[in-house]
Amino acid sequence: MIVMKFGGSSLATAERIQHVASIIEAYKEKKPLVVLSAMGDTTDFLLEASDLAVEGRVDISSVEKLHIDTAKELAIDAREIEALLEELKTLLTGISMLKELTKRTRDYLVSFGERLSVRMMALYLDKKGSPARFYDAWDAGFISDSNFMSAELKDSVWTAIPKAFEDYTAGRQKEIPIVTGFIAKDINGYITTLGRGGSDLTATMLGAALNVEEVQTWKDVDGILTTDPRIVKDARPIEEVTYEEAAELAYFGSQVLHPRSMQPCRKTGTPVRVKNSYNIASPGSIIVEKHKGEVSPVRAITAVKGVTIIDLVSTRMLGASGFLAHIFNNFLKWDISIDVIATSEVSVSLTVNTNQNLEPLIADLQNVADVELKTKKAIVTIICDVKRSSSILSACFKALQDNAINVQMISQGASKVNVSMLVEETEVNEVVQVLHKSFIDNKLIY
Repeated sequence: MIVMKFGGSSLATAERIQHVASIIEAYKEKKPLVVLSAMGDTTDFLLEASDLAVEGRVDISSVEKLHIDTAKELAIDAREIEALLEELKTLLTGISMLKELTKRTRDYLVSFGERLSVRMMALYLDKKGSPARFYDAWDAGFISDSNFMSAELKDSVWTAIPKAFEDYTAGRQKEIPIVTGFIAKDINGYITTLGRGGSDLTATMLGAALNVEEVQTWKDVDGILTTDPRIVKDARPIEEVTYEEAAELAYFGSQVLHPRSMQPCRKTGTPVRVKNSYNIASPGSIIVEKHKGEVSPVRAITAVKGVTIIDLVSTRMLGASGFLAHIFNNFLKWDISIDVIATSEVSVSLTVNTNQNLEPLIADLQNVADVELKTKKAIVTIICDVKRSSSILSACFKALQDNAINVQMISQGASKVNVSMLVEETEVNEVVQVLHKSFIDNKLIY
């Protein structure tokens, strides 16, 4: 058995749904269990409709047109689709009367995207002669806490999921399960959403709980690439990465599975394969616990723009043991995440996302430190074997020196699979190109 997950861009049109259906059918002998996101821009359409409803207007025309037109093009019976659209209209009418949108109601609202998607796919597969059955996530064992918009799954899912699919795993059910990604229900029966990486988490949770052969997440590239193909045209797929490497890639800008979504498969050792829905023949990239053989010392180069450096020099807490604790408590207070950090006894340099509101944090930090902000920076991360860090850093700095590029800060991750550096945002593409050429193309380190 395998789990196959398809994102919204793979389902954006009737043509794309037909293509995804053909992929599912090509894997029928593997006994697939399919997880789907909402079609294309459906979630954005739903949120736009909610904004209008808060203003007193009920309008589902964008959502309705996309799904009814798609159903017509696929030549399927649209009654299941129409029933959900009526339920959506009723919800929006309620919002328009109250003129408010709570987190709980928002989760209910956005759930319609995935629920419409699975019905569309199941109906189309049935029409093609490949029996399929749609599942709303709660019917597949997905129960969460009540932290709306960012819910966590309950431990009970580990036993509830196998029970929900016991007929399919035993061969008594012939219909291919098509499951909503991203959503669940809490113990009170309210719909929740699983936050960032939610659809991937649905897929990996199913795969881990059912002990499948592998979880496949289908994207529009040939797997995990050595760098961003928009920066380096000859970026190439990486055959194999570890969960730890994949997590670092995701944290530092690569479009891989969110680290949170990899936790279930990491717990059970279930492999995750990233494949290209536009190139079925490509083997893609597989994510595993440990490398099986010899691998290149440098696996990938990734980058994040829009970074601010905060330089802190202790004033009244000079040399005090509580200095760092005070700093981190303020970041916790204002719910601001730190990406990269370098420290000494009396000073700290760290990076944050520029899009966050930093003013209240800075005001608090100025009580114990001199604070300097440096904006328009970028983090470039080398995913590598840090046991080879001396030779890797030597080659890295030589290549950057040859191109007159200055590194402003450097940090070696505690994970032992990455080295990160701060550069000017205007230089980041050149830095990635130089490092990719040095380590991936020319293989300066063996």
